[in-house]
Amino acid sequence: MHEVMEGHEAGENHEDNPLMMPVAVTLSILAVLVAIATLLGHRAGTEELMLQTKATDQWALFQAKNIRLYEMQSMADLLGTLEPADKEKASALRDKYLSEVERYTKEKEEATQEAKSLEAERDLMGKREDRYDAGEVILEIALIVCSLTLLTKKRIFWFSGMMLGLVGLVVTLSGHLLR
Repeated sequence: MHEVMEGHEAGENHEDNPLMMPVAVTLSILAVLVAIATLLGHRAGTEELMLQTKATDQWALFQAKNIRLYEMQSMADLLGTLEPADKEKASALRDKYLSEVERYTKEKEEATQEAKSLEAERDLMGKREDRYDAGEVILEIALIVCSLTLLTKKRIFWFSGMMLGLVGLVVTLSGHLLR
């Protein structure tokens, strides 16, 4: 008896609602678009976290270079103010420390530039993730609105769902346009 009722309900819905097939296809397309937007959002979020980790590593390198720089500056200053027994050796050692100061200053600046570059990339990924997430939400709402067509048999929900789906698609695609 249960099988007869299921068959009767399926046949009745299809005959009574000519929108069943086009709405079902639209729902399927929207579901695929939601999955794509979700995947893009997750990947952008993961990339954002990886870039944050790399930027943090660069700032740690910057700090290490900065510490070494101050050590070298202190040693050079110390050698310049003391009265050593061997002035030539002290002068050579001081010059060595001063050359290290120059090297660490340059490396510190390079680490700063790299960290800032990684942070800029991270910020871009964050903005993309926001767009993908917004697109995903709009597409999910479009799915719900479109599915109301099957319950109400009113085309307005189908058209509204398709329009929202188009908006969601545009918002999702706009994530790729961010530079």
